[in-house]
Amino acid sequence: MSDVIVDRPTVSDSAPLPPAGLHRPRLPRWAPAVVAALAVAAGVGIGLGAGLSSRAQWGLIAAILFVAVMYAAAARVEGLRQAKDRLATSLVWVCFLLAVVPLVSLLWETIARGIKVLDGAFLSHSMAGVLTIQPGGGVYHAIIGTLEQVGIATAIAAPIGLLTAIYLVEYGRGRLAKVVTFFVDVMTGIPSIVAGLFILSLWIIMLDFSYSGFAGSMALAILMMPVVVRSTEEMLKLVPNELREASLALGVPKWRTILKVVLPTAIGGITTGLMLAIARIAGESAPIVLLVFGSQVINNDPFEGAQSSLPYYIYEQWANGNDASYDRAWAAALVLIAFVMILNLVARAIARWKAPKTGR
Repeated sequence: MSDVIVDRPTVSDSAPLPPAGLHRPRLPRWAPAVVAALAVAAGVGIGLGAGLSSRAQWGLIAAILFVAVMYAAAARVEGLRQAKDRLATSLVWVCFLLAVVPLVSLLWETIARGIKVLDGAFLSHSMAGVLTIQPGGGVYHAIIGTLEQVGIATAIAAPIGLLTAIYLVEYGRGRLAKVVTFFVDVMTGIPSIVAGLFILSLWIIMLDFSYSGFAGSMALAILMMPVVVRSTEEMLKLVPNELREASLALGVPKWRTILKVVLPTAIGGITTGLMLAIARIAGESAPIVLLVFGSQVINNDPFEGAQSSLPYYIYEQWANGNDASYDRAWAAALVLIAFVMILNLVARAIARWKAPKTGR
């Protein structure tokens, strides 16, 4: 009996051929960069030719040209579907640049103008005995006031916000929880001047206390509490319920489960939210203008007498209206930005340090 050899199709022979038009040509990777450069050049040329003096107008023209040219090129080469994707990507990049450019410009302007008088003497001296029209003086008294006021506000708002968030997540189920949630949402949108007016009417006018750093701290605490509540509440909701159930199944009381299991698990996010809340109130000026009343000398007692702060110092120096005061205002603004930036970096470092480690 003779062997019969049957030819079996290989994988390559049996694989279906791709439909025509599936492999469309694509724009090279360097195309967006080249189009962006040409759009910038065209925007500058059009702006100069039209007599537009604002560079922001040049940038808007360049952005419109970039989006239009990228869409037209993608539609011609890659097809309409890919062109829509390119259009969305281009709009995202343009919006990102529109958001970043003012921030970079603000930071650059503050550094360029504030660095002129920012030195050790500026950070270690107050404005006692210094005429506003003369150079010299410093921001030391304002730094002391900011640290004390923000510290007291944190000591007031942090425990109240933390306990409120624990109640809403772990215990709140009835009408009271809904009412608390509603008022937290309302307080989140309260303008800072309203918080200052509330403390002014209650603490100074009705109770007849004097202007002080503590009065400003109470207003800052009102602004800080809803931020702490919201951030802590979201972090507590991220803790898996299995951890709570396992602890309760072992007979551990609920309060001890919260203290020993829930809070340690969410401590990284809670600390990050607290740092961001501190950074949010550090630059508030309206409550400080109403309640702290400002001072040219060092006042280490936040409970007695007027006291300065960095936001108030910036407002005060700029209102003087002379070159020396302008320089001090820009330098104080740079110090305040550095303070807020340090807080944000600390928050990110804590979040990364407390993030769960995933092993292989």
